[in-house]
Amino acid sequence: MKLSITILILSFLLCDSGANAQHFIGKGKITFERKVNLGAYFRDEYGTAATQPVNQSVADFFTLEFDNSRSIYRPVGEVKNHIFSRTAVDNVVYKDFKRDWGVSLKKVFEKQFFISDSLPEITWKIKDDFREIAGFNCRRATTILFDSVFVVAFYTDEILLPDGPENFCGLPGMIMGLVINRLHTTWYATKVELQFDERRIVTPQGGNPVNNKEFNTQLNQSLKTWDGFKDRIIWACKI
Repeated sequence: MKLSITILILSFLLCDSGANAQHFIGKGKITFERKVNLGAYFRDEYGTAATQPVNQSVADFFTLEFDNSRSIYRPVGEVKNHIFSRTAVDNVVYKDFKRDWGVSLKKVFEKQFFISDSLPEITWKIKDDFREIAGFNCRRATTILFDSVFVVAFYTDEILLPDGPENFCGLPGMIMGLVINRLHTTWYATKVELQFDERRIVTPQGGNPVNNKEFNTQLNQSLKTWDGFKDRIIWACKI
């Protein structure tokens, strides 16, 4: 009788432990909504003299398909035709975490860049506050890029790959939300799917590849005569 009670108690504890166990995801497809507040761009550059609608914003969608070591991030559907929303809106970014290598296709206005280099090393500071995104409990982290651009990320350790939209990565789990106020841009996951075609995770093909240093040099050279918006365009192209 005592043995039966002991077995019953152990069974209950094991079932309870399984019910509360965290489920980890090793592969899937995440849809991100990227929003750019165009009105804020104009207010920053022209103040009250801005002629564009100050509350106008543009949303574009991307998917991030991933397995346990690779991912590819790319746009979904038709790209909206607006000069200030087009920066980084055509980006395709492939990451291989086993090789510590990434390949990106980036269109800067009419010029296409094919970038191949090691994955970025981002120094994150992990915070103690949380929020829910697309059904996942996400923890906040922050970093500073380009000496002055403050970035807020929200990541979940329920998705194992240390990845995220664009070239962001390096947290202990998947980045589900990003906020860059200097770019007036946010990325938030809207949906996570476990069923997808893994054959779609392939290295993008382009022209003659350049590394990050060469890309930065060419980008600065292309925009050297620009006034206004130049810094934000460069930041948006480099992320």
